[in-house]
Amino acid sequence: MIKREKSIKLLNKAIGGEMTALNQYMYFHFLLEDMGYDYLSAYFKRTGIQEMRHVEKFAERVLYLKGEIEMQASAPVEKIHDVKAMLEKAEAMESETIANYNEWANLCGTDADLASKQLFESIILEEESHQDHFDTELENMGKFGDKYLALQSIAHSRNAASLGGNVTAE
Repeated sequence: MIKREKSIKLLNKAIGGEMTALNQYMYFHFLLEDMGYDYLSAYFKRTGIQEMRHVEKFAERVLYLKGEIEMQASAPVEKIHDVKAMLEKAEAMESETIANYNEWANLCGTDADLASKQLFESIILEEESHQDHFDTELENMGKFGDKYLALQSIAHSRNAASLGGNVTAE
């Protein structure tokens, strides 16, 4: 028999972590967009949307188990303005999430809740993809330094200029 209370508690902890990630990543998205770093901004936005989908999946499982959904972020948004520090924060968040979900998947499996176990395992794969991308961005910053961000800023300026041209041509 499934020990629903334990699974519900773990699923709600996951919801809190995903809500935290969603809020943090959207904060980074807004700042990076304002700074003209379109590529990184768009990636944080896409990742935030994926985190929102994780919340939905966990919430649906909680409801199936006849539990109450707890929609509280587990931590406040950190006001980080340095791009490298943003990426480091995101990579650390993903690492922690992967470790937690591996542990929680095993706990759910031990308690005969294989559906929750599989849910955690499926989301681990997505979190590993996020972590890998943040690692790659950090490596690029390490290799290319400020030039890496300058290239994104230049691309942003070109896009803005071409959109401005199209607007006046219409």
